[in-house]
Amino acid sequence: MKVGDKVLISPDLTHLEEWIEGKIIEVEQNPYVGVVISAETSDGNVFFGYQDLFKTTVLCTH
Repeated sequence: MKVGDKVLISPDLTHLEEWIEGKIIEVEQNPYVGVVISAETSDGNVFFGYQDLFKTTVLCTH
């Protein structure tokens, strides 16, 4: 994952019922917990957490 990638953000972070879309704004290599992702949603909310709380979105090209 890199800055600018579109991702799905886990309900564990958003406290919503479904995964929501966002865009990565920062990727940090934290020496204590590993990779920390920060992502912003279309409405301007920013969520950050462990890399496993984000999924890359897959676009169908068929």
